[in-house]
Amino acid sequence: MEVFADFLAKIDHPDHKERVEEVLGWIKKQFPSLEQVVKWNQPMFTDHGTFIIGFSVAKHHMSVAPERVVIERFSDDIEQAGYDHTKELIRIKWSGPVDYSLLEKMIAFNIEDKADCSTFWRK
Repeated sequence: MEVFADFLAKIDHPDHKERVEEVLGWIKKQFPSLEQVVKWNQPMFTDHGTFIIGFSVAKHHMSVAPERVVIERFSDDIEQAGYDHTKELIRIKWSGPVDYSLLEKMIAFNIEDKADCSTFWRK
């Protein structure tokens, strides 16, 4: 988690910092082959140089960005989890639970779907 230390240090609210650290740590444990990087001031996980998932924080929520294709594919699951979303990101309210099974499905999908991807973002 050293890669994310500066990002985490900038989160003022202790509960929000703890939540983000918990989610990032969970991903690191579940998907140890993913590389941890910070780009555009956001913690991200990549696989062979291609983007898998990224995070950011806001006043009322943590944003999860798995790319548009993933949000479209899992939109029903995202809504069933009680999350608001746009075409590019999912909002997990600080006061709500994290649906780790949904995160796992989205990350696993991206790893498999982008196995042959040679660019950072999908084309």
